[in-house]
Amino acid sequence: MAVIQHETTIAEAADRLSRELPGHRVEILQGRLTVTPPADGAHAESLTWLTEEFFTAGARQAGLRYLQAIGLWLPSGPDDFAVPDFSIVDADFRDAHVEKNCYAPHVFRMVLEVTSSNWADDLGPKVDCYAQAGIPVYLVADRRHDEAVLYTDPRAGEYRSRKSFKRGMSVPLPEQVGLRLELSVDRLLDGDEG
Repeated sequence: MAVIQHETTIAEAADRLSRELPGHRVEILQGRLTVTPPADGAHAESLTWLTEEFFTAGARQAGLRYLQAIGLWLPSGPDDFAVPDFSIVDADFRDAHVEKNCYAPHVFRMVLEVTSSNWADDLGPKVDCYAQAGIPVYLVADRRHDEAVLYTDPRAGEYRSRKSFKRGMSVPLPEQVGLRLELSVDRLLDGDEG
């Protein structure tokens, strides 16, 4: 009897892991499969606080949507995609659907990551991937190093500007986001404790 072998592609492996590990985030970054466990409470509170801040700032009236865990198709590899914690996208983002619940990079104004156990991905491969995708603003609430880091001005696959913000400071969002808003570093790192 002949044995037929089937090599699993990275995309098939990602699909299988997504089904087998509910609540985990599965991404393919630079051809590498990554899996992140569910977030802790402070992480979740940071995202809830961000939703409230963008609502109050009038993001919807400005033609923007603020979304958690929406897929972003990446040009860094044929199967690459990320699932940022929080994204600001154009209101018509649904017209830019690519596949697998992922959307084309051109509708993303900003992506934000709150670091967890995968902090090295947020500060390494994702910086490169998001710059290559032309995401205008990438903000990292870096809980490992106790700061917020703002990347802007993507050109030729790199962010030309990197600014760090410490506790007690606020991060002013660049005009490319599409509305005026300053975000508290403390709340980005710790969540809404109020």
